[in-house]
This record gives sequence, structure tokens and C-alpha cells, in this order.
Amino acid sequence: MEPGAGDGAPHYNENNGYRRPGAMSPASATDAAWEADRIRPVLKRLWEQKRWDPATVRAALLHLGYEEGRTGSKGKPHGGTLVVRAMNSRFTDGREVTPEGALVGLRVHTDACVTAFVQKSNYEVTTNGPYPETGCFEPPSGH
Repeated sequence: MEPGAGDGAPHYNENNGYRRPGAMSPASATDAAWEADRIRPVLKRLWEQKRWDPATVRAALLHLGYEEGRTGSKGKPHGGTLVVRAMNSRFTDGREVTPEGALVGLRVHTDACVTAFVQKSNYEVTTNGPYPETGCFEPPSGH
């Protein structure tokens, strides 16, 4: 069995590498923690006001001075560091459902992100290195 192989499935680590964030340098981790501390009170206030739609969350975070992330014609990042989008959909009761709320990804450095969400039940702000295929956002689970 592979070391750290979760449930012991063959090739677990190899098959799930895309779901592991990259490492952050100590300096980048410090900067990401500082940005997380700026974002946390904004999301707390919005959560208390029951305002967690992506447009409201985006506007509040842009007010902190972040620039909205843009992508070029081939999906490559093209300026800006902040992405706010709808929650990931999930399969519930036989159909695809997108819960109310917003996901937040802030690229602090090439090796550091602040990732957050705010929804009806709670909010959370964390720091992590980027994921190989999806940047700041944890990729959805595979098969």
C-alpha cells in the first residue's frame, strides 16, 4: 500500500494529486494570512446581514482594493487577483442543485491563495497553495 494512501486504494496518491494544493513559501504564507485577516471581517458582516450572493460579495471585496480576475481568450489568467463565483453544484435528491452562497479565491502570490466561502449556514476563510489545474479553488472530486 502507498504511504498516505487514504482508504488504501491502489494509486490513490497518484490519482488524487490534482486535489492537493501546492506548497507556500513562509513569506507567501505570511502574506496570505494577512490578506485572509482583511477578508474575514467582510465575510462575517455579509453573513450576519444574510447577504451571500456572489455579486454582493464581489462588490464588498472589490471595495478593499482587489482587482477582479480576468481570463484571456484561451482561459489563461489575464490580470486581477480576485475571483468570486457561485457555490459548486452538487447532486441532491436526484437532481443538480447549486446552493446559495459565494466562493472566493484571491491569488496573493504565484504560490499562495486565500480561499473562502459564505453561505446561509456559515462562512470560512483559509489560506492554501494553488491547485495544479484550478488555481485557488479546490477542484471538484473526480470519479
